[in-house]
Amino acid sequence: MKQRDFWHGVRDIAPIAVAYAPIALLWGAVAASNGFSIFQAWLMSFWVYSGTAQFVSIDLLKEGTPLVLLVFTILTVSLRHVLMSASIARHITAIPRVRASLLLFWLTDEAWAMLERRALTRPISASYFFGIAIPIWPVWFCFSTLGAWLGNSLGDTAKFGLDFAFAAMFIAVLAGFWKGTRTALILAVSAAAAVAAKLFIVGGWYIVIGGVAGMLVAVLLYTDENDG
Repeated sequence: MKQRDFWHGVRDIAPIAVAYAPIALLWGAVAASNGFSIFQAWLMSFWVYSGTAQFVSIDLLKEGTPLVLLVFTILTVSLRHVLMSASIARHITAIPRVRASLLLFWLTDEAWAMLERRALTRPISASYFFGIAIPIWPVWFCFSTLGAWLGNSLGDTAKFGLDFAFAAMFIAVLAGFWKGTRTALILAVSAAAAVAAKLFIVGGWYIVIGGVAGMLVAVLLYTDENDG
């Protein structure tokens, strides 16, 4: 059963793992063009393991942002992981707390969305969590390293249009959650709050504000009929 759950997770995440490769390749090339060594690019992708934070950090470093402000901005961008972890924690209560906490290191946006979709119909086992979350990690740091090695040989990376790839991939995954008007309202409020915050608040707060706004609307619209 455990092995079967693991391979079900691998099967479910496989399309996203394939999509990760060119994005990681792009990040590695961008990092190299901004002075990162191959080892530094690998190390950041291995330990930070956050496409959004890594792309933002490159932009901030390029602009000469002071270290304190850079760290603060990355922390605000990454606060969404607190919300995602809290969301997933309610589905993995059968997994020992220490083990569950370690698993959450590999909780990316896409892995979170796939796990939430699984939770709509079936329980989430540790094996399934591993199957969903682990395969995309080596794809990310291996292709980041390859991108850094290729470096400037890729030319102008903007021409590939991969800067929107993360958003497009996440939108495709979220489409599986569609439940009509209620879903539309949650997404609309979340998007509006994020756009407003992006326009008027400096830093990565728009990510957190959009997520919290959507969560509050979901709570307000919740009824017992939404269970299951």
